[in-house]
Amino acid sequence: MFKTILSVFLLSFCIDSFLFAQDVNIYTSRHYDSDYELYEEFTQSTNIKVNILSGKGGALLERLKAEGKNSPADIFFTVDAGNLWKVQKEGLFQSIVSPKVLATVPSNLRGPKNEWTAIAKRARVMFYNPSSVSENEIANISYESLANEQWRGRIAIRSSSNMYNQSLVASLIAKNGEKETEAWGKSLVKNLARKPQGNDRAQIIAVANGEADIAVANSYYIGIMLSGAAGKEHLEAAKKVQMVFPNQQGSGAHINISGAGILKYAPNAKNANLFLEFLLSEKVQEYMVNRSYEYPIVNVAVSKEISAFGLDFKEDATSVKVFGDLNPDAIRLMDRVGWK
Repeated sequence: MFKTILSVFLLSFCIDSFLFAQDVNIYTSRHYDSDYELYEEFTQSTNIKVNILSGKGGALLERLKAEGKNSPADIFFTVDAGNLWKVQKEGLFQSIVSPKVLATVPSNLRGPKNEWTAIAKRARVMFYNPSSVSENEIANISYESLANEQWRGRIAIRSSSNMYNQSLVASLIAKNGEKETEAWGKSLVKNLARKPQGNDRAQIIAVANGEADIAVANSYYIGIMLSGAAGKEHLEAAKKVQMVFPNQQGSGAHINISGAGILKYAPNAKNANLFLEFLLSEKVQEYMVNRSYEYPIVNVAVSKEISAFGLDFKEDATSVKVFGDLNPDAIRLMDRVGWK
């Protein structure tokens, strides 16, 4: 079915790809089964073989550094702008030259010198338990308001070592300044319902089980849970909570990305640009977000699980570039306020 939908679009890829070397090598820290189906589709449609090395982002970065000029990798594919910044900081990316990619992705969702680009968006939002949180309490909720005394002992959020939280704090530093964000962080820590523990789904489950009243987590996790893919316990927990987009009266909900960049010593850079174009095509975007529960870069429908919470929300337009630039400042701030 997916192959039929894409066949017309991919014809242009197929014609051009025979001019290039018939490989593209991807280092990825993403772990979606749907990604592997896309790799297979790209190969079948273009005759370009996709070779995958999967692992944790930090380990892949160390491998790239060790391989140096001899690295076979063409693309680094990961989650969070902060992780892409780490690779760029090491001087391991080259600029993306595809006019299609640069025309499709807004500048605030691309890296400095166009050395990496968003492939999909994820919002860092809040989940609350309607049995313990009133509509008035969440009507105009913001990240900043989580520091208010009304949330004392009611918040679940994962640890400061988590890149998603580091990027959120970096965005607050960019908007509100370091002094104000540090004061916010001290109050947030006082308002925690429990010591930070577990992944984003664990925060949502804590709200469903009454351990906390509100949680901060990425939007796509609720999609995974509601789909049933994570198991019955997670499905039942997801049914008990509601999702709310923060800062709708101000800057908008924090937006981060899944993204990719073409590596400095890529032996198949033309095919790598072609692969990024493929990922950003409308049909592929629609397929991806219906399987990963992220938000698309282009204007296509999102999954039914995510659309149930509303699509008309204000996004924070802060450039994702700053999440990396301010990452060291964010980490130091989180340490100072005692965010474990």
